[in-house]
Amino acid sequence: MFESRKPRSSFGSAVYICELIYHNSVRAVRKSHGNAFMALFMNMLQTIIFVLAFYFMFQILGLRSTALRGDFMIYIMTGVFLYMTHTKTMGAVVGSEGPASPMMQHAPMNTAIAIASAMLSTLYIQVLSLFFILFIYDVAFNPFVMREIYDPIACLGMLLLSWLSGAAIGLVFLAAKPWFPTPVSILSTIYQRANMIASGKMFVANTLPPKMIALFSWNPLFHTIDQSRGFAFVDYNPRNSNWEYALYLSLVLIMIGLMAEFYTRKHASASWAARR
Repeated sequence: MFESRKPRSSFGSAVYICELIYHNSVRAVRKSHGNAFMALFMNMLQTIIFVLAFYFMFQILGLRSTALRGDFMIYIMTGVFLYMTHTKTMGAVVGSEGPASPMMQHAPMNTAIAIASAMLSTLYIQVLSLFFILFIYDVAFNPFVMREIYDPIACLGMLLLSWLSGAAIGLVFLAAKPWFPTPVSILSTIYQRANMIASGKMFVANTLPPKMIALFSWNPLFHTIDQSRGFAFVDYNPRNSNWEYALYLSLVLIMIGLMAEFYTRKHASASWAARR
């Protein structure tokens, strides 16, 4: 109440905002467990189980022959990691603190910091899981796994694009959530479940007929997964996808989500929580 506030420079304000995002990201990562190591491990364990589940499913069903020529685990990881990053980021953004959250009662806190923290904490977990699994696979099974990836930098770029598209879709859902809490919750769940098939992580896009391509081409994750496999395997040239579509769609959805979130923030009320 009697605190004197000193004006900050533009650089000082930027550093202060980054510090707030950092601390809120740490809070989001450690939310599942009090111990920092266990919190990271629990978040990484889900991704590890997902990779192993798909590996054994392909082995049991005999679908390994339909994969691309090259390392089979790279084929699985280019699908699973991008799918997990996309859906986890979308879920984290949708579940972040809204304008009526009690956290917004603290003066430095705002919805932009909450959204950025949700995005960065998810990206941190997924990138850490990726390098951890690659390290274990490189040490225990294939010591030349990194040499078999044709363009690892471009593959990482597709991972970041999947993260950006997930954040963009989550931002649109977040802006609509205070107005239609139940329908938005149902739609976001349907989108996450539909991406188990619609993301294209279980098949090669070049083998699909034109009628099937029309069912998947709307999904930005379908494009990033197929493009990542084109960058990972030297003998695969994706013909039915392009990463520019995922980028432009993400930018458009981010602009729509930011405008809608700004409007929602101006009209939000604490009594909206009673509608959930």
